[in-house]
Order: sequence, then C-alpha cells, then structure tokens
Amino acid sequence: MNLVVVENIYLLVIVTLISVLQNAFFALKVEKECKTQNVNAAAFERVSCANRNCMDAYPTFLAVMWCAGLCLSQAPAAFAGIIYLVVRQKYFVGYMGQTSQSTPGYLFGKRVLGFLSLMCIVGISSYLLVRFYGNGYKEYVETIANAASALLLIP
Repeated sequence: MNLVVVENIYLLVIVTLISVLQNAFFALKVEKECKTQNVNAAAFERVSCANRNCMDAYPTFLAVMWCAGLCLSQAPAAFAGIIYLVVRQKYFVGYMGQTSQSTPGYLFGKRVLGFLSLMCIVGISSYLLVRFYGNGYKEYVETIANAASALLLIP
C-alpha cells in the first residue's frame, strides 16, 4: 500500500477501529443483560434500546467523519470522531440509568455530527473552488477547520 495514502488516513482508521471496539462493548452489555439469571425486562429493554439507537447513528457518523477527513483535513475529523465516541459512551451509560441522563450525550452527539457535516460541505466546496478557480487559499481553509475543531469542546 502506498505510504502517502496511509499517511492521509491513519487517524481516521484508528478512530474507526476504536468505534468497532465500542460497538463490541455495547453488544457485550446487551448479551450480559440478556443472560442474567434474574432477567429484568426494563433493564434489558433500556440497554437494548441504547444499543439500537447508537447503531442507528453509526453509519452516519462513519460517513461524515471519513468524508470530512478525506475532503478537508484528517486531524480535526479524527478529533471530532473521538469526541463523538466519548459522547456516545456517555449517552449509552446514561440511557442504562435513566433516559433523561442520556439527553446531554444525545444533544452533544448531534452537535459533533453537525460539525463533521459542515466540514464535509467546506471540504467539497473547497475542492470545487480550487478545481475551477485555482489553489490560492486551500491552506487557509484547512487552518480554519483545524482551529474550529477546538470549538467542539465548548459545552
């Protein structure tokens, strides 16, 4: 494999592999709750629903993270991906307690997905502008994207 290709995607690959491990953790939680001797239907339903909700958003997360990383900049996309995984963990754990505890994780997750979507739009727009009008400002757009990723940390 070409080293330049790997250099441009290795952070995205790492975040993707971490997300796979997180999905396995969620599945194990569902399996453990299912195999419990004193099956608590409400607890199983909560953990199963939390897992299902996380899996419903997973393809969207992967698509926008990879699009943002490939079209604009790998580092802020991977950083946003890690933040999303932390928030998704908070959502999952909160949902197992009381569903109201999961709301902050859900809302922050939507914010991260919005940021990644915006990165996709900027990256695609930047590519089209460079393609049709020249290469004079591409570095400025990448610098702004890198700096904007720090805004994700603001609650």
